[in-house]
Amino acid sequence: MYRFLLPAALLIGGTAALSADTKGYQARQAAQDKVELDKQLAGLVPGKPQTCIDPIRYRDTARVGDTILYKNGRNDIMRTDTGGGCFGLRNGDAIVTKTFGSQLCRGDIVRTVDLTSHIPSGSCSFGDFIPYRKP
Repeated sequence: MYRFLLPAALLIGGTAALSADTKGYQARQAAQDKVELDKQLAGLVPGKPQTCIDPIRYRDTARVGDTILYKNGRNDIMRTDTGGGCFGLRNGDAIVTKTFGSQLCRGDIVRTVDLTSHIPSGSCSFGDFIPYRKP
């Protein structure tokens, strides 16, 4: 009886410790993401949210946590927050979008794919596109 209680107690204690560490990691990661996002958008003013953007205009992308920044130079950035689930954004996986027309729009599905193995690593959808421009 006792030989079953000790492993069970260790398993429960280890799970609780891992859970506590995960919450601390997530808080640290969220703080780092906020600092990086503030750095990327420094000196720019947010505009009125838009439902769609022309992807041809925005040639460069940056990823910060669950946020994708589409850039047209330093003074013209479109920010969209995904609903989460695109786990590959943080790892630098390829962004694959499925659009129904010539624009990227709120609600369009985003998939992330590992570049080496070609295995999908997550999916999410675009939120509103918020323009950030120099005043």
